[in-house]
Amino acid sequence: MTKITTKAASYSRRDAIRLLAAGGVLGLAAPHLLGKPAFAQTPPSAPTGRVIVGLSQEPTVFHPLMAKIEVDDGVHFSVFDALFRIAPDGVIVPNLATEVPSLENGGISEDGLNWRVRLRDDVKWHDGTPFTAEDVKFTLELIVNPDFRAWRTTGHSLVRDLTVVSPTEISWRMENAFAPYMSFLTETFIVPKHILEGEADPNATAFAQAPIGTGAFKWGQRVPGDHLELVANPDYFGEGPYIKQLVFKYIPDLTVFYSQFESGDVDLTGQVYITPDRYEDAKNLPDRTITLVPKSSFESFYLNLGRPQFQDLAVRQALYAAIDRKAIIESLYYNVPTPTETFMPRQSFYYNPNLPVQEYNLERATQILDEAGWLPGSDGVRAKDGVRLSFTNSTTSGDPLREQVQQFLQQTFGSIGIEMAIENLPSAVMWGDFWQQSQFDSVIVGSTWVIGADPDVTNRIHSGSTVAKGGRGSNNAQYANAEVDALLEKGARTYDPEARREIYFRVQELVRNDLPYLPLFQNVSIVGQKSEIAGFESNANTRTESWNAAAWYWQA
Repeated sequence: MTKITTKAASYSRRDAIRLLAAGGVLGLAAPHLLGKPAFAQTPPSAPTGRVIVGLSQEPTVFHPLMAKIEVDDGVHFSVFDALFRIAPDGVIVPNLATEVPSLENGGISEDGLNWRVRLRDDVKWHDGTPFTAEDVKFTLELIVNPDFRAWRTTGHSLVRDLTVVSPTEISWRMENAFAPYMSFLTETFIVPKHILEGEADPNATAFAQAPIGTGAFKWGQRVPGDHLELVANPDYFGEGPYIKQLVFKYIPDLTVFYSQFESGDVDLTGQVYITPDRYEDAKNLPDRTITLVPKSSFESFYLNLGRPQFQDLAVRQALYAAIDRKAIIESLYYNVPTPTETFMPRQSFYYNPNLPVQEYNLERATQILDEAGWLPGSDGVRAKDGVRLSFTNSTTSGDPLREQVQQFLQQTFGSIGIEMAIENLPSAVMWGDFWQQSQFDSVIVGSTWVIGADPDVTNRIHSGSTVAKGGRGSNNAQYANAEVDALLEKGARTYDPEARREIYFRVQELVRNDLPYLPLFQNVSIVGQKSEIAGFESNANTRTESWNAAAWYWQA
């Protein structure tokens, strides 16, 4: 990820718009880089072999514009394309577009409001239909269709006057300048107009179960609860693909997950990767390459602020003080992850290093609850105004590390009069309406809030992004803070990186004070692969290990 160090005094508005991603660097006329193999190895002339990616959670959302979780992205990045993509170094490069629009090439106006994007003329959908600007227009309009359950409307809702200039050119006007939009477009996968425009219900389509894209891989077959198979697209416009089959294998039990990597049944570990307790053992496996990869995701004890027991800040403060993070990181996670106080990745230019550091202190937690009037009842559980300090905690079934964290916290909380029951669920249930509609009490979850290298987190913590309250987004904690809302709106209109930095530093301060979630650590993934796989490259700017699966191949 490219770190911006330019000072505000030498940073003009023109320069700022040039870096419209405000965190990513624009590759103005970069070649198509997504299928380019790493190093100087020679890929095969025709696709051959298969790669099996092990996943602990099952991909279930195949329409790339609908509400989804990280594990679904591996499928979306492989089947679909976006106008642009973001590379591991933070450079935004063309994908379906021929260039990244800028002031220099006339793609973006001086005020950042008028956009023009030129498109490739050699792209076909998997059914052979040519891709055109009509598909881009249809996609951007579908996202803001009030009848469609879009994953993210932030930024897209500002687009006006979408105009198809020609089959290879589209233009639009932004109602307001929106600095993160270029980064958002790197994760906005284009869908086919000719297939979807006639659907009566955009949320229930045959396409969502067997999608057709323009990507390097085509839909193969899915065996629910077991695996999903994609096959090479021989007409792909970019470099690659070099493998015939890309298989996502669903293994919810993490002990079995590791055993299958160890035995060779899994070629590459996807989310949740190798668990820290297996790291030392994995390093000694023959013919395996093990890599530590800092991630943009963070682990947290996530609270539903719609529940009355969590609406009192004192409760959230006491819970945080009662979490022995040091013991969790050292004893359960073998010191692999990094402690954090924020959702912002440590490697980001916008990371605030000055936040208060949590201190594990049970006496302090008890004092906070006593002073706030949460007093033990006859059963030992604290209560206030008729509300018992009792709740459930959920996470994905079959994750032994998180289950150990739950049991550890259950015992600790119980010692100070807080009752926590554990109710874990299969991933398809856990991350469905239970999560998206805020039906949980609390969860342990790993989340990526930033998009590419941009710091905007409107989708996660703006009060208007709460689905359970009629909004659109992923504010599943139901968090609401008027100052945070105002700062997020200001940050989205601000292009100067130094000015944005000040805004997002303050956002992090407010969120750290309000504690809608209790930060545990920033994730560091332990990625394992068979050493014969070439072309694999980690990308902290995306949420999936499979972002460049088109480049993978087996070395002879």
